[in-house]
Amino acid sequence: MTDFLLELRSEEIPARMQAKAREDLARLFSAELAKAGIATSDIVTYATPRRLALIARDLPIETAAVSEEVKGPKTSAPPQALEGFLRKTGLTREQLVDRGGTFFAVTEKPGRATADVLAEAIPAIVRAFPWPKSMRWGDASASTESLRWVRPLQGIVALLGETIVPFEIAGIASGAATLGHRFHHPYQITIGGAHDYVEKLRACHVIVDQDERATLIRDHAREAAMQAGLELIEDEGLVAENAGLTEWPIPLLGRFDPAFLDVPPEVIQLTARVNQKYFVCRSADGTLANAFVCTANIAAHDGGAKIVEGNRKVLAARLSDAKFFYDTDLKMPLEEQADKLEKIVFHEKLGTVADKVDRVAKLARWLVEEGIVGGAGPSSTTSSFPGEGRGPIGDGALAEAGASSQQPSHLDPGLRRGTEEAPEDRAELATLAERAARLAKADLVTGMVGEFPELQGLMGGYYAAAQGEHPAVAAAIRDHYKPVGQGDDVPTAPVTVAVSLADKLDTLIEFFAFDMSPTGSKDPFALRRAALGVIATILANDLRLPISSVFKMSRTVMGSIERTTARQSLVDFLADRLKVQQREAGVRHDLIDAVFALGGEDDLVRLLARVHALQAFVTTEDGKNLLAGYKRAANILKKEAPATSPAKAGAQELSGAEVRDGAGLDPRLRGGTDGEGVQNPLSYTPDPAEAALQSALDSAEPRATAAIAAEDFAAAMAALASLRAPIDAFFDSVIVNDPDPAKRSARLALLERIRAAVHNVADFSKIEG
Repeated sequence: MTDFLLELRSEEIPARMQAKAREDLARLFSAELAKAGIATSDIVTYATPRRLALIARDLPIETAAVSEEVKGPKTSAPPQALEGFLRKTGLTREQLVDRGGTFFAVTEKPGRATADVLAEAIPAIVRAFPWPKSMRWGDASASTESLRWVRPLQGIVALLGETIVPFEIAGIASGAATLGHRFHHPYQITIGGAHDYVEKLRACHVIVDQDERATLIRDHAREAAMQAGLELIEDEGLVAENAGLTEWPIPLLGRFDPAFLDVPPEVIQLTARVNQKYFVCRSADGTLANAFVCTANIAAHDGGAKIVEGNRKVLAARLSDAKFFYDTDLKMPLEEQADKLEKIVFHEKLGTVADKVDRVAKLARWLVEEGIVGGAGPSSTTSSFPGEGRGPIGDGALAEAGASSQQPSHLDPGLRRGTEEAPEDRAELATLAERAARLAKADLVTGMVGEFPELQGLMGGYYAAAQGEHPAVAAAIRDHYKPVGQGDDVPTAPVTVAVSLADKLDTLIEFFAFDMSPTGSKDPFALRRAALGVIATILANDLRLPISSVFKMSRTVMGSIERTTARQSLVDFLADRLKVQQREAGVRHDLIDAVFALGGEDDLVRLLARVHALQAFVTTEDGKNLLAGYKRAANILKKEAPATSPAKAGAQELSGAEVRDGAGLDPRLRGGTDGEGVQNPLSYTPDPAEAALQSALDSAEPRATAAIAAEDFAAAMAALASLRAPIDAFFDSVIVNDPDPAKRSARLALLERIRAAVHNVADFSKIEG
């Protein structure tokens, strides 16, 4: 057994492609060797800006001999079939093996030298490599058949043990020589094998292990900030990117002009990160410091002073641009900026962004005026803007939110997390909500958001505060996109909640009204994310928001004809998103289905309260026994009753709502009364257990109904639990399918009452167990 080393050296590989390239190299290498019967259990890959490397441990010197079998025709098949099989395999009749009346062609393949296998496999891997972007180069690039690689390929090291595996790719012959660091050691190095590859390159100022480079950058950047009395703002994405840009990373701390701190801290951080790949720091008081950490790729003789100075000048130019955008944007009121939205098309069927803003403003006001937003519950938000005191860079990074998210995860919030009390007057609250909604999208046409789209909303909040808007309006503009992903903050301030909900609901309602709902895996308008944002906001703030009413109000405001099918489709869509969310939270899927099966419910808070109460109930002994009794009753109703009895309802598989309403039940048997609600006298004396169940139902049904009306679902479950013992006793001592038609009908009516009572809470037929 021996180790194999492969290094593919090229010009600079983009940092963003390196991790995937390592995975692809290991995958393709394993697949090619598997074809020759060589298992590859221990593979290590490395990537630097100039090389992609692989080390495979414990490969055999030779592959094992293998026997291949090909099934042929039966021995009784016509001669023509046998002749065709012999031509295909190249064997004679005598060389075939007869196994139970069927011919097999058995071919023994001798083992091969692993070096020969590798000499064929590596060129195939290189030519099939799936780079996201690749190029041709040199004179050969005139032909479309020339080699494509991410950047011009310059050298190949291929060593099995200490022996070169000979092959050639596009005129580049494999060997044992590579190059060290571009500046510290730009000379050839002869590699002895996989055993000394990493250390020989380290001696020549190349750290090939990307994880080691990342650790070095992270630790030394922290240390540089600490020595300056500062704290590094953590950014793992930036650590990985700098590790992909350097082979010998040296973090260095520099300073920029403190005058630039007049620009919002998020802008400074984004400018340093996106344009220059720099870290930023915070001071001891938590505010952004006028310091940055860059990562050099060389150990300079002057300790990096000239490198830092050069990077400071470049950053100063970038920050000057950012300050220009910020100062220029502040000169124009947001109201005037918002006028430009009339020229931006939101969607060809939905009008301009200005049209959307108008819809959102009306919906936000309606949410407040109807008391849906602004009642009891969380009523504070957090804010700090220019003019209110500079806010620190916050401790936690914002959540990842996808390709079109706002305020990306690598930015710290940057705004002081103080408390801002909501206006107590509902009329004022409605006015502020409408005002915030009309200004929320204005920053889309500003110079700063044009340069950094990630800052939409955030910059609008800064501009609103600086221009004297109410703090609640500024906070709502800043946060109205939230939540934009799992783990992101959910708004709780009434004005922000109203604008955030109105914005997302308008998007959902309009796209569904025009039949543009998501299909399969396609969701071009991010409606699933909007739905999850609506659900998170409703649940976090305990909002009693009937989706159907919002849909109807929104379509009425727009003067359009409401489509009932679109409204129901939206309710179903939100229900599906809630199912997904709750399953991920650990709620049993069958219990969710049991509640949703009742139908006619679009109050998500009430739905979820019912689900949680049901989950708590079915895990108790009473719950398990009631479920068993319910299923026994349902089965009897389905199998034993005639078509005119309650079993007809079971046989037709009616919905939970239909069963609850007594659909398909003989009117004389609903609750043991006639069609006028007068108790039907029985023609026989009921069994004691039968009478006890009748009495228990008479007591439990109204209590459960009253509890459901009061939304006390735990009490409703408790009322149903009282049926457990009477149901058990009934089935133990009473024959339901009695020969006497009167007894049979009355007892089936009792079973139907059990099912109907249970279906007031949930469709127990959906519950497993």
